[in-house]
Amino acid sequence: MTSWLLGTGILLTYVLGIVSAVMALMSSRTSQGAVAWIISLLTFPYVAVPAYWLFGRPRFYGYVTARGVRDNILRRMLVRYRANIDPYGVTSKSADIQAVEQLAMMPMTHGNQASLLIDGEATFDSLFAGMEQAKHYILLQFFIVRDDALGRRMMGYLQQAARRGVNIYFLYDEMGSRKLSARYLNDLMQAGIEVSAFRSSRGFKHPFQLNFRNHRKVMVVDGQQGWLGGFNVGVEYLGEDPHRGAWRDTHLKLQGPSVMGLQEAFWEDWHWATGEVITLDWQPRETFASNHHVVVVPSGPADRQDTASLLIQQVIQSAQERLWVTSPYFVPDQGVQDALRLAAMRGVDVRVMIPERPDHLLVFLSAFSFLPDMLRAGVKIYRYLPGFLHQKVMLVDNRAATVGTVNMDNRSFRLNFEITAFMPCEAVASQVTLMLEKDFAQCRRIGLDEIAQRPWWKKVVSRAAYLTAPIQ
Repeated sequence: MTSWLLGTGILLTYVLGIVSAVMALMSSRTSQGAVAWIISLLTFPYVAVPAYWLFGRPRFYGYVTARGVRDNILRRMLVRYRANIDPYGVTSKSADIQAVEQLAMMPMTHGNQASLLIDGEATFDSLFAGMEQAKHYILLQFFIVRDDALGRRMMGYLQQAARRGVNIYFLYDEMGSRKLSARYLNDLMQAGIEVSAFRSSRGFKHPFQLNFRNHRKVMVVDGQQGWLGGFNVGVEYLGEDPHRGAWRDTHLKLQGPSVMGLQEAFWEDWHWATGEVITLDWQPRETFASNHHVVVVPSGPADRQDTASLLIQQVIQSAQERLWVTSPYFVPDQGVQDALRLAAMRGVDVRVMIPERPDHLLVFLSAFSFLPDMLRAGVKIYRYLPGFLHQKVMLVDNRAATVGTVNMDNRSFRLNFEITAFMPCEAVASQVTLMLEKDFAQCRRIGLDEIAQRPWWKKVVSRAAYLTAPIQ
């Protein structure tokens, strides 16, 4: 009897390995990934099958998106409110902007004001001021929320708003905020605040989606003001963690019709997490303080396209004179690597700013496997010295910039739900230029010799770390 059970178990394991290999063949986003999974699943199914179902699935199945065709309620509401945006659409635009609009599935709008928020004090002062100004609702979403001094301070503003009758919807990623205390969540709910985890593995139909994350950081107030960028909620983001030291990050405040893009992304995420369709104000209002052009680009593993990677490649390919990139985690896919090298080869001033002190060892080691090719092509690599660099910003010539949550790695490109503001606007680009000039002045530039002189065993370790890039 024992032998029969053992034989049956072995047979089922190999059958699952074959089935999983076929799935990998049909759904993997890269040929390299497909080959690696197929070989592993057919050779070592005992280990590879559970690993594939936890880490190898390339799509976030079950996510109902208002932009698709599967959810009639969301789609009908989307059609109605999108008509309100039409008067604010930018009519005269380049092919580059049209491509970004296609990725965003959202028109670029004029009549916006985009304001940079540099570092933690400015960012949280702005966020908390927005909470105080709220009259009807607050939509709040973070990847990491901590029950510390900053988290409790934020809770106080939310509780005050709730007492004024403001409806508050609080969404967090259950993996990023896995240390968030039950007491913190209970205190929010007792104040009348609607609270939910994103629930990537929600329900018995989707139990293996543990490798996906909702990495968005978004706040919307009354449909009129919106925030996005690199900041989570924890004292380390104010530079108050002695182990991490100073924290360099950038957030963005938006006012005007572009806020509808932030609101829509949260609306879809909340619907996935809870099944609820919340009632919001979908009437855009133009700001007359500025006339910045903005389009908000949500991206994630539920997309039919690799939206984040394609957006970054499009931005790189549009650069003619200057392309400055900052990212805390720099392990781009082959398409982005090639685009960066080609930009440098055609004479673009390509600069990449990454941290001097990493907080993710595998990502830090992985970069050394491809940086030599970057440097040989003319890409300039800088390491930020004063503390940990966490901002996700791109500057194109003197005419466009992006601020968002996307890191330059496979996780952000294909496994995380992310969000980016693309702003083809000289006024915003000027703000970003001044900010990054100060940052580059506090960097050291690394050369090919520094990497080439590393001992052989470090080169082997770096190459091995790079092989884990698809799940980092």
